[in-house]
Amino acid sequence: MDRDWTAYTKGLLRAEMARRQITYKGLVEKLAAIGISETEANLRNKISRGSFTGTFLIQCLSAMGVTALRLDD
Repeated sequence: MDRDWTAYTKGLLRAEMARRQITYKGLVEKLAAIGISETEANLRNKISRGSFTGTFLIQCLSAMGVTALRLDD
């Protein structure tokens, strides 16, 4: 399967944010609550580039309360 994995991964994160109606500012606050320090600008840039680590993805999903993730289209 030919897939742009970077675009797919950032799309997953953005979709979870949208499902939960969480803004970048809201995600910064949720990350802070679990001890992860990010600025809103830095978070926007990271997600926009899509070149973040798996650890960062899991931190964001956990902070948002995601307990299950559907990976198929």
